[in-house]
Amino acid sequence: MDIPLPAYRWRGLIVAGIVIIAWIAALVYSLSLDLGAVHWSVIPLFMLLNTFLYTGLFITAHDAMHGTVAPKHPRLNRWIGRTVTMLYALFSFDMLLRKHREHHRYPASGDDPDFHDGEHRGLLRWYLHFFFTYVTWKQILGMAIIYNVLLHLVGVGNLNLILFWALPAIMSTFQLFYFGTYLPHREPPEGYEEPHRARSNDYSVALSFLSCYHFGYHYEHHAWPYVPWWRLSAARRAVKNEG
Repeated sequence: MDIPLPAYRWRGLIVAGIVIIAWIAALVYSLSLDLGAVHWSVIPLFMLLNTFLYTGLFITAHDAMHGTVAPKHPRLNRWIGRTVTMLYALFSFDMLLRKHREHHRYPASGDDPDFHDGEHRGLLRWYLHFFFTYVTWKQILGMAIIYNVLLHLVGVGNLNLILFWALPAIMSTFQLFYFGTYLPHREPPEGYEEPHRARSNDYSVALSFLSCYHFGYHYEHHAWPYVPWWRLSAARRAVKNEG
């Protein structure tokens, strides 16, 4: 079975632009909040919103790795990928692209950089192994510098930075790991039965979007990596219709 590739034109750029603008708007607004003057419910609301939008940044970078943000303009596609990975946490797009290609080539194996190493199979140990596979001391130093610039030069409140900038970025890494790596690629009791070693959740379209931008439809992503995140629900529906 093949999933038809629609004529995207500028649709991928529009979706990426919406995600980036929403992330900037929510972050700037939340960092400017007077925490002593707002209702307490605003704080967890913006923490969750910023986490979700941080995840959207990375999903946009992921689509750029597959060339689906601007499929007819590879230089623009790569520029957007590099921009959003820097915004996310000063990641190197080229490093992520190299490792992601290895993930698709050797899924759920010893050569897969996203997979556990045999000793870190549990949820938390696997997550920490996953986290430190990608995060470098240079990133941590760079983020610390940005933190201090925002705190001392821009005048953003310390608690605002922790609640709405630092913690959402970290929480989004767990969201990406849990729904995009742990659940799809953990070994089932009967063992892996298909070459992608990936399975999809059976969430509704709305819950799938809220959980991780349809990244939980992971078999479909591995089977048709040219399909962007906002078309994965259609791919999932096609797979289910085929039985």
